[in-house]
Amino acid sequence: MDDLQREVAERLDWLGEFGKDPKGGVSRLLYSKEWTEAQHALKAWIEQEGLEAQFDEIGNLFGVLKGKDTGETVLTGSHVDTVINGGRYDGAYGIVAGILALKYLKEKYGQPLRNIEVVSMAEEEGSRFPYTFWGSKNIVGLAKREDVENIRDFEGTSFVEAMKSSGFDFRDESKEARKDIKAFVEVHVEQGSVLETEKKSVGVVHSIVGQRRFTVEVVGEANHAGTTPMGYRKDAVYAASQMIFELIKMAREVGDPLVTTVGKIEVQPNIVNVVPGKAIFTIDVRHTDKEAIVSFTDQITAKINEVSKEHGVEAAIDMWMDADPVPMDPQVVELIEKQCKENGLNYKLMHSGAGHDSQIFAPHVPTAMLFVPSLKGISHNPAEYTEPEDLAEGVKGLIGALYELGYK
Repeated sequence: MDDLQREVAERLDWLGEFGKDPKGGVSRLLYSKEWTEAQHALKAWIEQEGLEAQFDEIGNLFGVLKGKDTGETVLTGSHVDTVINGGRYDGAYGIVAGILALKYLKEKYGQPLRNIEVVSMAEEEGSRFPYTFWGSKNIVGLAKREDVENIRDFEGTSFVEAMKSSGFDFRDESKEARKDIKAFVEVHVEQGSVLETEKKSVGVVHSIVGQRRFTVEVVGEANHAGTTPMGYRKDAVYAASQMIFELIKMAREVGDPLVTTVGKIEVQPNIVNVVPGKAIFTIDVRHTDKEAIVSFTDQITAKINEVSKEHGVEAAIDMWMDADPVPMDPQVVELIEKQCKENGLNYKLMHSGAGHDSQIFAPHVPTAMLFVPSLKGISHNPAEYTEPEDLAEGVKGLIGALYELGYK
């Protein structure tokens, strides 16, 4: 194992100690004691590397390699929070990779033309409070005080109380969001199995999928399991199971990059000797093309209505999420791909099937992402793992991108 491989692996293990879960994972939730300790430990490490470190009002931590032109900034980084009992790599890797990249650039090339900054963003996951992307939304000016003023975690602690007890406060919304950021590059573990399957060390992400999510409530008639003949039944589970079968079959026929998941099913009354009167299930549809998502979800809506009519049941379809696909900046993607070629990295162009802070930055700042493989595609799990060799390759890709963006 070379020095870079060792350093990135050791730093991820070190960061994983903040919020280490007895079950083996990491629970580092926004504004918790573990979160606060992690941010201050990262600040100390950044300063130890001879970089400037500073928090913004809400707790995003920035490490700065000052450039000759301080009016322009190239930003990298990711989120420091985790899901409950999550892994050591999601979010954390992008922060560690960013600090190591800045350290290398400072030692090798000295002062850049533009500021290069690494950010440890306060929150992305939404695991403690019902709000996501608090860190990146504050940086680009999207977060609003009223969005979080009245929300609480499952223990009853208010968002505002937790934030203030950690030493932070709301951003001054009367001031403009930062205008100096000229590019954002996020490095992240893939959280899927494409790179591992194709034996690639780096993914250059050209887009983040759009998503539509639905809850479907199928209402039939609960009745006695012994005395209700099959032909007289309005069985909500039978109807729902056919709907699920049909929509998954349709998705398989369409193929990549469309993915469709039924991840949650509830049955009422959920008793062994009662014909089910109600079935509720969720649908998650993702694709890189908005028109394709709209077309496919129109088709499955029609299919659900058709099946409900066949079975004599009612189906209520609630679309509660409609997020557009987010393309990465073609010029930044091209620049990263060029660096991968020049440095002999084993890479592929790909899309991201998961959401990331980059989708918040991309409409405001030229943005791109780099992925490294995840063992067996596992993420949000203590078993999350990436080989040190691949972690180091991702750092090399980031170094090349930041050099191009910050020194030229």
